[in-house]
Amino acid sequence: MNLTEIETPSVLIDLDIVENNIDKYQSYCNKKGINLRPHIKTHKIPELANLQLKAGAIGVTCQKISEAEAMISEGGIDDILITFNIFGQKKLDRLRILSGQVKLSVVADNIQCVQGLSDTFKNEKSQLTVLVECDTGALRCGVVTPREACELAKKISSLPGLSFGGLMTYPPISQSEKINIFLGKAKDLIEASGIPVPVISIGGSPNMWEVEKIPLGTEYRIGTYIYNDRSLMERSNCLESDCGLTILATVISTPEPHRAVIDAGSKVLTSDLFGLKGHGYIIGFPKLSISNLSEEHGCIIGEGETGLKIGQKVRIIPNHACVVSNMMDEVMFIRGDTFVKKQPVVARGQVL
Repeated sequence: MNLTEIETPSVLIDLDIVENNIDKYQSYCNKKGINLRPHIKTHKIPELANLQLKAGAIGVTCQKISEAEAMISEGGIDDILITFNIFGQKKLDRLRILSGQVKLSVVADNIQCVQGLSDTFKNEKSQLTVLVECDTGALRCGVVTPREACELAKKISSLPGLSFGGLMTYPPISQSEKINIFLGKAKDLIEASGIPVPVISIGGSPNMWEVEKIPLGTEYRIGTYIYNDRSLMERSNCLESDCGLTILATVISTPEPHRAVIDAGSKVLTSDLFGLKGHGYIIGFPKLSISNLSEEHGCIIGEGETGLKIGQKVRIIPNHACVVSNMMDEVMFIRGDTFVKKQPVVARGQVL
């Protein structure tokens, strides 16, 4: 199939770019001496996770149990970190089943979560590895002081069925000094209590080329690097040519010379702005802007005439690639201008 024959809107994944991105960042981590544990939320496709592992990643990161289940059943992944507080007996029962299939670790930032994990795993042959999640400034989950991290680490170490695995944080952007102080104090307090801290898991795409600024980190979790997107282009983390995910859309209306409408709206492009102007970068048309979205329509405007014609197809680099993946049942694998295959997004919609 020729790319012009693909129905729109569609998401195109260029495997040549993807493979180059994987190899480039794995090589970078190897040189910096840090383990790479990619986050599969960006692609949600076991085949791509296995490419990351083959290149040298030590395992993968999942956000939800259902994502991990998909990675195991469809991809045979055998080392998974779930970076989410897990509550509810049904989820805990599923977690126990997973632990018998793979090398599994999870995170927690409160005693209620830890107690539920212990109650579930106290009679299991193998202990569940639990990392303490730390809020080093990003204002997500996580204990907010090094002392709290130490107390929770001691609690994990004392409870049956659990093993303390280290510290985990999603770092705030460009605040390495603050992050280092927090993690350093927490590590010192925990080790002073006689508990080893084998892993310090850090990550995040915005500072992907600056891992050395957090020298305490032993592993880096990152998702977007496999595709890249407009937000990373704006931060100079990648070039347009490094963006492996694009959205193919068709111009369906040109109501005015300076305005055109495409068949990709918020259900495909997503409404994420990330502080940017417009809802994506139109390849080949840098002066045009996707000014607003409805569910099925995207409005393109220019300062003068857009130059677009009804029936014309355009390719768009989204602001945020990760959310786009979760919008689609399938994506199109390509190599350059050559269609390869339709690929189901196996973990799409896995939010439990």
